[in-house]
Amino acid sequence: MGDSVGIKYSSVNEGEERKGGHGVPKVSIVPLIFLIFYEVSGGPFGIEDSVKAAGPLLAIVGFLLFALIWSVPEALITAEMGTMFPENGGYVVWVSSALGPFWGFQQGWAKWLSGVIDNALYPVLFLDYVKSSVPALGGGVPRTLAVLILTVALTYMNYRGLTIVGWVAVFLGVFSLLPFFVMGLIAIPRIEPSRWLQMDLGNVNWGLYLNTLFWNLNYWDSISTLAGEVENPKRTLPRALSYALVLVVGGYLYPLIACTAAVPVVRELWSDGYFSDVARILGGFWLHSWIQAAAALSNMGNFVTEMSSDSYQLLGMAERGMLPEFFAKRSRYGTPLIGILFSAFGVVLLSWMSFQEIIAAENYLYCFGMILEFIAFIKLRVVHPNASRPYKIPLGTIGTVLMIIPPTILIVVVMMLVSFKVMVVSILAMLVGFVLQPALVYVEKRRWLKFSISAELPDLPDSNVEEDGTTPLVF
Repeated sequence: MGDSVGIKYSSVNEGEERKGGHGVPKVSIVPLIFLIFYEVSGGPFGIEDSVKAAGPLLAIVGFLLFALIWSVPEALITAEMGTMFPENGGYVVWVSSALGPFWGFQQGWAKWLSGVIDNALYPVLFLDYVKSSVPALGGGVPRTLAVLILTVALTYMNYRGLTIVGWVAVFLGVFSLLPFFVMGLIAIPRIEPSRWLQMDLGNVNWGLYLNTLFWNLNYWDSISTLAGEVENPKRTLPRALSYALVLVVGGYLYPLIACTAAVPVVRELWSDGYFSDVARILGGFWLHSWIQAAAALSNMGNFVTEMSSDSYQLLGMAERGMLPEFFAKRSRYGTPLIGILFSAFGVVLLSWMSFQEIIAAENYLYCFGMILEFIAFIKLRVVHPNASRPYKIPLGTIGTVLMIIPPTILIVVVMMLVSFKVMVVSILAMLVGFVLQPALVYVEKRRWLKFSISAELPDLPDSNVEEDGTTPLVF
C-alpha cells in the first residue's frame, strides 16, 4: 500500500460532483452548516435549566468550558474521521474499521436509539410552546393526534429530500436566532454586570446542570452519517463544522449573558421557555410572541435534521452489509425510505417519556457510543497512521490521547449521575444490540433476508494488521 491505506472514494477524490450516484443534488456548505446547527442545537431553547440548576456564573462558565473540552474535540474528530470515511453510516463505519463489525453494529444501535429518543422530544416541545395559544393541545386525545400529525408531516419532508431539509434548516435557523439578537440589543441599557457573579455552590443541582450542558453541546458527530450526501466532503465538512461551532456556542452565550444581567435572576423561574418571559419583560408582547414562534419552529428544525441523520445511518449500515438490503432502498427522491419509516415509528413509540427522562436516557446511550468512537479514533491513528486523511487534527498520537481525556472523564461523570431507573433501562437497551447483531448474522447465513455490501464503497482497512504488515499487540 505504500504510505497510505487504499481507501478510495471517487466523489472525494474528484471533488466536482454536484449530484450523487442516484441523480440527487448533494448538500452544499450553507445548508450543511445549518444541518449541523440543528443536529447539535437549534438555538438557546432549553438552556434555561442551566441557570436554574447552578446560577448565572456557572451557567456561562459551563457553556464556555464544555465547548472547549467537549464540543471542540468532538467536532475535530468528526472532521478527521468524516473526511477519512466520507460515506453514509459515519461513526458506524469508523468503529467497524477499527474494532470490527460487532462493535460497529453496537455503535450504530446505541447512536440510532439515542437519536430516536432525542427526536421523540421535539413534537412534545413544539406542542408545549403552542398550547399557551391553543389550550386544547395541553393533553388528552387532541394532543396525541397533534403529535401524530406533526410526526407524519415532518417525516414527509424528510422523504422529499435532504436538500429540502437543508434549506428549510437555513430558514428556520435564521428565524430562530434573529429574535435573540434583537433581545440582546434591547437588553444592553438594563445590564447590571454584578448579576453575572451570582453563585451558590451549596445549592447546585449537578445532575440537571451537567445533563443540560451535555445535551445542548453534543451530537457533533451526527452529521457524519450524511457524509455520502455532501458535496466535496473533504473540504466542505471541516469548514462547515468550524462555522457551526461558532454559531452554536455564540447562539448560547449571547442571550445567556444578556438576559441574566438584564433582569433580576430568580433561579426557580429559569426553566424551559423562560426566555420568552424575559422577552416580554424587555420588549413586550411582540418579542415574547416572536420567541415563542421561533421556539416552536426550531423544534421542527431539530426533528427533521435528527431524522435525516438517523435514517441515513441505517442506509449506511445496510450498504455495509450490517442490516438487511431493504434498508438501503431509496425513494425516487434519493432518500432512505425504510430508514425514515423506522425512525418515525420509534419517535411515536417513545413520545410518552418525560422531558428529563428523555435527556438522561439519550445522554447515557450517547456516552456509550462516544466511548467506542474515541477508542476507534485512537486505534486508527496507531494502526494506520499514514492512511489518507484529507483533514487531520494537527496533533500526534500522544496529543490526541491528551485531547480526549477531559471529554472521557466528562462521559464517566454524566453516566454516574443518572438515576438508577434510567441506567437500568439504558443498559437493557444496549444489551438488545448485543443479541441483535449475532441474530442478524444468523439470519444472513440462513438466507432468510438478503444482505449485501454496496459495490460503490471501497473495502475497509484491516484493523488487525499494521501498515507494515504486522499484527499489533492486543491487551
